[in-house]
Amino acid sequence: MVVHRGSCHCGKVKFEVDAPTNLEISECNCSICYMVGFQHIHVPKSRFRLLEGKDVLAVYKFNTKVARHYFCPYCGVKSFYVPRSHPDGISVNARCLNQETVSSIQVIPFDGKNWETNVHELRMRTLYDESD
Repeated sequence: MVVHRGSCHCGKVKFEVDAPTNLEISECNCSICYMVGFQHIHVPKSRFRLLEGKDVLAVYKFNTKVARHYFCPYCGVKSFYVPRSHPDGISVNARCLNQETVSSIQVIPFDGKNWETNVHELRMRTLYDESD
């Protein structure tokens, strides 16, 4: 595990996340992830720290209203959110990490268009838990 630092495009939202240097990410094809190009690193909330920007974050909820999509209202970037698949966790956008702490990224496609049918796969393979 290393501490990865990341931010939105303008830098008003800054965060840290504890995760391996060799990242295994999920790339989802659901309506929102596909449109924004989100690459998921799912972690427990204990491995995520919002350093700056809590006061500026905006939130977007749709459909079931369970997922909370946080984004910077200045630059529009969604660098993390609370996913419906892991409501006790955080999904960080790998595209928002400073690349100097990332050794490699393995992209694993996830069929989010058929979320209800496939969510069990996502829950089994992508949450970096406390034992990692």
